[in-house]
Amino acid sequence: MLAEWLDTSLDGKPPATRWGSVNGGRFTLVGPGLLELVPDDPGPAARACVLSAGIHGNETAPIELLGDCLARLEAGKLRLGAPLLVILGNLPAIRAGVRFVDTNLNRLFRRDLDERGDEPDRARELMAAVDAFFARHSECARLHYDLHTAIRDSRYPRFVVEPWAESRTPAEQWHWLAAADIQAVLHQHQHSWTFSHYSKHYHDAAAFTLELGRVRPFGANDLCALAPMGRLLAALVAGETPPAADPARMAFFRVSHELKRQGEAFRLCFPDDTPNFTEFAPGTRLAEDDVGGPFTVDEAPLHVVFPNANVELGARAALLVRPAPRPDGRD
Repeated sequence: MLAEWLDTSLDGKPPATRWGSVNGGRFTLVGPGLLELVPDDPGPAARACVLSAGIHGNETAPIELLGDCLARLEAGKLRLGAPLLVILGNLPAIRAGVRFVDTNLNRLFRRDLDERGDEPDRARELMAAVDAFFARHSECARLHYDLHTAIRDSRYPRFVVEPWAESRTPAEQWHWLAAADIQAVLHQHQHSWTFSHYSKHYHDAAAFTLELGRVRPFGANDLCALAPMGRLLAALVAGETPPAADPARMAFFRVSHELKRQGEAFRLCFPDDTPNFTEFAPGTRLAEDDVGGPFTVDEAPLHVVFPNANVELGARAALLVRPAPRPDGRD
């Protein structure tokens, strides 16, 4: 049934049933692309976990990774030990194999959203689902992993973005992510209104946007490279403490500047295939904008992340980042 949920969600067909049992608990199809699982007997380290994928429709590896985890649960190879909300985000975009249909869903997760259209409506639906899920499981610590893949190569193929918030990320997360073979961490510097930011800002959840390699079509993803991440997800599903490793194996960065497209003639002054985390020396011109003017690296090198000149006016065209100390204060 869980595998069927994935298929029917992507095909747009109504499910044969909306609730049932799994090994160790029960499930409910809350809505299109929304699956809640509740354990009969929560595990010793159970957290209320939101696991989301497909917020950008062409990012397929996370959907396959979640599908594998659900298949193991359904086959009895994994026992449910924590409340889960599994989300497929932008269903029309997933079906079409595109990043989004009308507008980028992953910039719409704020409670004062007043935009109209299919993707804003979906953002409101997902926010309401997260609110209700965390309210139903208020006794548990809250966690949200929003799973993505990047549109370009990266010097660190697997990295996470930590949303900005006043609350501090639990130290255990850095150990879990290191064991899941995450190679770099990027700390945001301000509100960003992404899905993971929503859970951290409004619900004080431990939350990350996880970039798990590069965008590929269904069937072309190397899930072997994501096996350590699969083990982390399996431990969360089981309500167990995930494997841990030394965070020193990860590189840490912090956003110094958010480059936005302000004019129609905006352009980035480097090749389109420049990998994420590429370093640029002081004095390098990174962008030209007929409204905002040029941007040049100042006295210290900058690394570019998520460069994309073809964004909507007013939207982020790149993050410019610099190395940061580890959260525990060690270099």
